[in-house]
Amino acid sequence: MSKQCCTTDNFVKPQKNEAHQHQCDTTKKDHDHGNNHSHGHDHDHSHDLEDKTAFQLFLPAITSLSLLLIAIGFDNYFPQTWFTGWIRLAWYIVAYIPVGLPVIKEAIESIRYKDFFSEFFLMTIATVGAFAIGEYPEAVAVMLFYAVGEVFQTLAVSRAKGNIKSLLDQRPDEVTILKENKAEVIKAENAQIGDIIQLKPGEKLGLDGELISESASFNTAALTGESKPDTKSKGETVLAGMINGSTISLVRVTTAYSDSKLSKILELVQDATAQKAPTELFIRKFAKIYTPIIVLLSIGITLLPALFVDTYVFSEWLYRALVFLVISCPCALVISIPLGYFGGIGAASHNGILFKGSNFLDILANIQNVVIDKTGTMTEGVFKVQEVILKPEFNKDEILKMVNALESQSTHPVATAIHDYVGEIDNTINLVDTEEIAGHGLKSTVNGKELLVGNFKLLDKFNISYDANTTDIVYTVIAISYDRKFAGYLTISDSIKADAKMAIDKLHSMNVRVTMLSGDKSAVVTHVAKQLGIDNAYGDLLPEDKVNKVKEIKTNNGSVAFVGDGVNDAPVIALSDAGIAMGGLGSDAAIETADVVIQDDMPSKIAMAINIGKQTKKIVWQNIILAFSIKAIVLVLGAGGLATMWEAVFADVGVALIAILNAVRIQKMKF
Repeated sequence: MSKQCCTTDNFVKPQKNEAHQHQCDTTKKDHDHGNNHSHGHDHDHSHDLEDKTAFQLFLPAITSLSLLLIAIGFDNYFPQTWFTGWIRLAWYIVAYIPVGLPVIKEAIESIRYKDFFSEFFLMTIATVGAFAIGEYPEAVAVMLFYAVGEVFQTLAVSRAKGNIKSLLDQRPDEVTILKENKAEVIKAENAQIGDIIQLKPGEKLGLDGELISESASFNTAALTGESKPDTKSKGETVLAGMINGSTISLVRVTTAYSDSKLSKILELVQDATAQKAPTELFIRKFAKIYTPIIVLLSIGITLLPALFVDTYVFSEWLYRALVFLVISCPCALVISIPLGYFGGIGAASHNGILFKGSNFLDILANIQNVVIDKTGTMTEGVFKVQEVILKPEFNKDEILKMVNALESQSTHPVATAIHDYVGEIDNTINLVDTEEIAGHGLKSTVNGKELLVGNFKLLDKFNISYDANTTDIVYTVIAISYDRKFAGYLTISDSIKADAKMAIDKLHSMNVRVTMLSGDKSAVVTHVAKQLGIDNAYGDLLPEDKVNKVKEIKTNNGSVAFVGDGVNDAPVIALSDAGIAMGGLGSDAAIETADVVIQDDMPSKIAMAINIGKQTKKIVWQNIILAFSIKAIVLVLGAGGLATMWEAVFADVGVALIAILNAVRIQKMKF
């Protein structure tokens, strides 16, 4: 089944690394360790099939079916004196060729690459053998149903690919740029950083950039799965794939075409098939052992009865062996399992969740603990200064200007809040030896005096004494020290995301324990955790403390998914069983570091990702049990002579079709 097995593995058309992408997950060719010739052959074949309409795909089967029905009519209902001997044989061979020839070619191709036990080879032996013993109608019928099954599988795979492949269409080939106030259409990949793109209403943005119009509304469905308009103001970042609203907008290009967020997302999706779930890997290994055993058993069924059966008839036992061969084709497993996983990846992509491999669907399906960061994950990450408490001996304006200048060296949301509160940065302030101390804050020298801005642990680290009691304040507190003296503090608040409570409730309904870890002060973390119903919450943590907590949870409570921003929490993500990044739209590092990326920052998507994993795993196991149980029953009947080729066709193609329809279900599910 080159057309299916290959298209399922090459879910998105390769772009950058052809050799890496052309990996075919099938019993026919297991060349992941390097047969580039077969890769090229398979991919070209599958790509040709994808370009055909449904009618074109079914045409060979329609031709064969028409000729077969006429032949059966001549055999049984409208006898013709001329329809005998070589004419009858020739007619059935002509009926066989449209559906049989492609399979025979694939069998020969497989043998060329030393894969002697492909399902193509099995089907060829079974049908040619049926011709040899005079069972012409059954020979044609078996290959016809097999071909019809192949076409249905091709259509099912194409449908499964749709949600992911549609991402490729979100990146326009051309953009309109303004040069000396004249509009010029150029290829998007030729646009330079600094070019001004003119974006008409309803047009997709081709590159990441900065909005230079006063404001504009964008549809972000291509990136987040949410079609709700997102209004951007002048100076804000807009991303490739966003669709402009109702007014002409101008965007200054800030990122090269190949480095845009959408390009990175596409690379992520293209590589998703490289990491296989354990179930897929098991089926691949199983099929390599299973198929040769079936061939040997078929030979045994044909020849061994001659030693024990008095009325041995070679053609009768050969027929049983051929039935056995048809039943044994691992078609249902080889196709439906990868299709199930890719259906899961496709359903997730449609909802703005990107999985880096089908193995992470399995991991999330079994996850027992979700450990979450607070800022930017469960809260908006948009801070506002609430209070400024400074000691009377310090000049408030001077201190705030220095703090604002120092915080401008940081990208933390707190820095933005301080900048919004204080205003423009005073460029006359000279900062010397500025450094960021992880988990503590910032240190610099201003006018020859030490300036510290961060949490109270920063003051403890530098032995600065302070008399403030901030334990009960349920806001984030930023301590300030100047000239080795405690100057005071700022309180900053952050609002909880609208769907955060629903996210925790959904996780609890799946029996998943939720723990919140944060570098923020314990009072704030406890306050947020209480509002959301989180099981355990720990504040005042340094990065290494988070690592130790996750280790402790893994040891005592089982598997852990960590949800954070994918940048500062890299050590914890590496340690966890699955790292989930919130904010895929805003962070390149999130896309690179995490195993799963939630593109629209919605906490409720955490539970959705786990649910998609659970549903995918359930469908995959339903297909495995269905295929094995029906095949086992019909194999026994076939070996005992109680099953004909028609039962064999059902056990192979019929079961495969049922399994495929079951696998495609996941794409229609509401999560």
